[in-house]
Amino acid sequence: MLETSGRLLALLSLLQARRDWPGALLADRLNVSPRTVRRDVDRLRELGYPVNATKGPDGGYRLDAGAELPPLLFDDEQAVAVAVALRTGTIPGAEEGALRALATIRQVMPARLRARLDALEVTTVRRRRAGAAGAAEPVVDPDLLLSLGSACQAREVVRFDYEGGTMAAIGEGAGAFRPPRRVEPHHLVTSDGRWYLVAFDLDRDDWRMFRVDRMRLRTGTGPRFTFREVPGGSVADFVSSRISGSPSPIHGEAVLHARATDVAPWVGGQGLCEPLPDVDGVPRCRVGLGSWSWGGLAARFGAFDVPFEVEGPPELVAATRELAGRYRAALPDDVPSQ
Repeated sequence: MLETSGRLLALLSLLQARRDWPGALLADRLNVSPRTVRRDVDRLRELGYPVNATKGPDGGYRLDAGAELPPLLFDDEQAVAVAVALRTGTIPGAEEGALRALATIRQVMPARLRARLDALEVTTVRRRRAGAAGAAEPVVDPDLLLSLGSACQAREVVRFDYEGGTMAAIGEGAGAFRPPRRVEPHHLVTSDGRWYLVAFDLDRDDWRMFRVDRMRLRTGTGPRFTFREVPGGSVADFVSSRISGSPSPIHGEAVLHARATDVAPWVGGQGLCEPLPDVDGVPRCRVGLGSWSWGGLAARFGAFDVPFEVEGPPELVAATRELAGRYRAALPDDVPSQ
């Protein structure tokens, strides 16, 4: 029975790894006969997994979506990636469901992974900006995140190589490549798909932020350190001040009658652009912008040259009405209204 259970798990893992599997190839990978594969597929179906037979010269199997969600099988890397995503990428309004899902995954995790996940504390900083069109988000190793999270919790000095590129440690000049850094790790932060480590740099005697995707940890951790208060007392405020530069003093939002893909490249560095469902065939997107004045902000929305509805705040609504009246007053009397 133990051998059969192990084989079922191996079969399920293979079926989850790719869409279609020829029966003969499955039998070869599991080192069993095609008849045994058919029996194991029947057992998976009894457990609720929708395994369908595929037609063709060789015949095969496919794991399809079902009416209910059966138990899933994750390897270590997948389990960590899902848990980190649930903890850091929650959609507003779905927090409770994400926490329940995270608790479910944590409960069945091996102890070695559960302890490392519990050490991972993350601050999410929402920036009012749209990324560069077509820009790919940097890839971060989940194991590196867990290692840094453990060091933050244990308050242990870490050493790492840091690749500067066009952006070295935020707060100092750029460099092609820097020697190993020694820092007291304070907190992990995610913002706009990028991960940062907030830390106190021992060699520079000052606070720094490091892009996690440019870090390569050295083996082992250093001595324990005494907790320091981040400048200003708020990790989120510290991060926002470092990555946002000089933000606009006021912000507002409007729904534009245009596709987000067409608008996003023109939103600007501190703007926000998100797609919305079409209404009666009219494409829509929500745009958030900043400016130096409410009148200037109202003019920015008009510059997209498409119909729009102001969502707020009330100051932006009032400024848009005032600007509309100003434009009407600027027209000659003999210009007919459209």
